[in-house]
Amino acid sequence: MTLQHDLIVLLPELILGVGALVLLLIGAVRGDRSANLLSILAVLVVVASAYFSFVGGDASAFHGAFVVDSFARFTKAVVLWSSVACILMAQHFFDQEKTARFELPVLMLLATLGMSLMVSASNFIALYMGLELQSLALYVLAAFNRDSVRSSEAGLKYFVLGSLSSGMLLYGISLIYGFTGTMDFAGVAHVIRSGGVPVGLVFGLVFMIAGLVFKISAVPFHMWTPDVYEGSPTPITAYLATASKVASFALILRAIMIPFPDALHQWQQIILFVSVLSMALGAFAAIGQTNIKRLMAYSSIGHMGYALLGLAAGTQLGIRGVLFYLAFYSLTNLGVFACVQAMRRDGKAVESISDLAGLARTRPALAFAFMAMMLSLSGLPPLAGILAKAFIFIAAIQAHLYVVAAFGVLTSVVGAYYYLRIVKVMYFDEPAPAFDRDMGWSVGTIATVATLFSLLFVVNTGRLLEFAGTAAQALFK
Repeated sequence: MTLQHDLIVLLPELILGVGALVLLLIGAVRGDRSANLLSILAVLVVVASAYFSFVGGDASAFHGAFVVDSFARFTKAVVLWSSVACILMAQHFFDQEKTARFELPVLMLLATLGMSLMVSASNFIALYMGLELQSLALYVLAAFNRDSVRSSEAGLKYFVLGSLSSGMLLYGISLIYGFTGTMDFAGVAHVIRSGGVPVGLVFGLVFMIAGLVFKISAVPFHMWTPDVYEGSPTPITAYLATASKVASFALILRAIMIPFPDALHQWQQIILFVSVLSMALGAFAAIGQTNIKRLMAYSSIGHMGYALLGLAAGTQLGIRGVLFYLAFYSLTNLGVFACVQAMRRDGKAVESISDLAGLARTRPALAFAFMAMMLSLSGLPPLAGILAKAFIFIAAIQAHLYVVAAFGVLTSVVGAYYYLRIVKVMYFDEPAPAFDRDMGWSVGTIATVATLFSLLFVVNTGRLLEFAGTAAQALFK
């Protein structure tokens, strides 16, 4: 392998990195008045990266530390689409707040670069580099609204707890390296296949999983999620809930399925434990919430629990279900947060569930979009969410995880309560004062696409399911 070949394989990531540097130079010269221009350029950079991500076949670079395969292409598609949507939402949000700054699209590009590196990492060093590049940018983005105490608090909590998770991850990786003598995923798998799973390696696996599941806010490493979701600017919350979650989950899939296929019994117990706790907390803790963003935080914890159930199955069918679930979850949550961003009254953002009272009479289109996505997230037929959960539960049942699958169905029924409560508030409560009409073309487009997806996707799931199946197959070669 030559350096030229490696750089060609890395071209989509180079486009993101060089694009971020160019945008930073433009912003440094022109100042904050270039914020809107830089947002448009950032979208073009992400689109260019997405295009080159799908050109060519499977390949690897830097002695196998970075791989491009069907799994990477599928997850990058979801991550990059989510990033484009969030950049557009952020540009409109900070224009409305009169606080637009040129650093925003640059930071989002750098975070997206980290996510893109994460999903292609096939070495623990590459894994950690991509994860920290994403995390450092996200810490700043969470606290981006520096005039808000809540935003500063969110960024600080995220940074402190994120540093703790990074330490746990590094300790786990050091134990894995100490007992296997290699950092390569394939090398770890070979050592385990030939020599078994020593106790020290199990400890390393536990610490590694603990550090990784923090990034997807699964229980018991969820404590940062409600405060960060509530305190961060709405488009940044959307970014954390979609692109960041998908990239982090894709990293977990690759970091477990490729190095540890012969340690299924050891890591399956850990994943099942985290999955059950996440589904339970997500179902019950959200019931008493009054802030829509905090409710969505607990909702995300629950949904990560369902996705982890597919991973716990340890089968190709389970991984296909997880990937399908992540695509559904990302697009639906983009629509939800687009609707949340449209919740403005007299020029000020409002986030209370009670502010949605009677929305069907004051803004019927917005209420319909909100309803469609709430019902889809609850998993009610005939919306897209029912298929996503069905694939997960079917994979769990085929892996003989009957009790956990039944528990997942039960928590899904409980969780439907707080989604239906929002629908009830919008359609049956006395109307609150109407929201402002100016929601912006980008926010309106994202909400419309997500609504159509929730309503119509159940009619034709073949192509996405086929792509998810091909991506899952790449982890079992």
